[in-house]
Amino acid sequence: MSFDKPETTPYNSLSMRYDLCLPWYWEYDDVFVGMVERACIEEGISFWQIKPDNLLESITALYKGVTTFKTLLHRGQGEAIFDPIPRWAREFGVRRINPAEVSAWSEDKATMHLELINAGLHTPYTILLAPFLEQPVIPQIDLTPLGENFVIKPSNGGGGEGVIIGANSIEQILHARMEFPEQKYLIQAHVTPRILDDTPAWFRVFYANGETHPCWWDTETHIYSHVTAQDESQHRLGRLREITKRIASICKLDWFSTEIALADEFIVVDYVNDEIDTRVQSQAMDGVPDEIMESITRQLVKIAKENV
Repeated sequence: MSFDKPETTPYNSLSMRYDLCLPWYWEYDDVFVGMVERACIEEGISFWQIKPDNLLESITALYKGVTTFKTLLHRGQGEAIFDPIPRWAREFGVRRINPAEVSAWSEDKATMHLELINAGLHTPYTILLAPFLEQPVIPQIDLTPLGENFVIKPSNGGGGEGVIIGANSIEQILHARMEFPEQKYLIQAHVTPRILDDTPAWFRVFYANGETHPCWWDTETHIYSHVTAQDESQHRLGRLREITKRIASICKLDWFSTEIALADEFIVVDYVNDEIDTRVQSQAMDGVPDEIMESITRQLVKIAKENV
């Protein structure tokens, strides 16, 4: 497939050049966008928001070379009308935070499962199955190592879509494969975390441009709380940061989150989530702690600053 090239080169003497471009449409991204804007002001770099109400004029200006940018932080995923923006960025080689092709590779749970194992990280006992469309009838499976209950996951599902928790039969596996027939499936043993100070040792760790932010995460309420320095010292939770940085070196993303549970050892349970829900705790009970999101935005803006 070919596309028309813009009428001019990306940076001509008459164009308006922004340092960071952020396309977005989700109403709950508004606080995050405000944080990015403030961080840009603090760093002294220019900021271009592209929203549905200025999308047409912005894409037109971009493709005519009237307005350009040097770094892209794309939050327009899922809305095809935003696609010309990252396409332009890729064509002209500008800095893209979490490039789409890197995201697609790292979000394949089957691929990342093997990558993490090869890197010496612990994952749940897992059986990988080919897509239904490729292998409609699968060989006999020994479910014994999975225990009484297990988890069924499509390889590219996000936000828990298609995930079945507490499965216990081959029939459930066979039917689940038909929900997303083009995807590989992971059949994983259930992980039971230790209890630390009356709290299940289940964590979600945020990564952004070299920084890590570990949080306790309640799998039922989805509420976060900080892993404090005292927690790290008392329960030896510093490994959460080491593991997350190891995952970052594998997946090559600029920012993402990962789920890690502490059972007999630290186990990476949900490998890489790169389309982070940016709602903050002051606005939503199950949002990310505000200070962590502030820190994440500063790190993302630093990437743009380094690219100026």
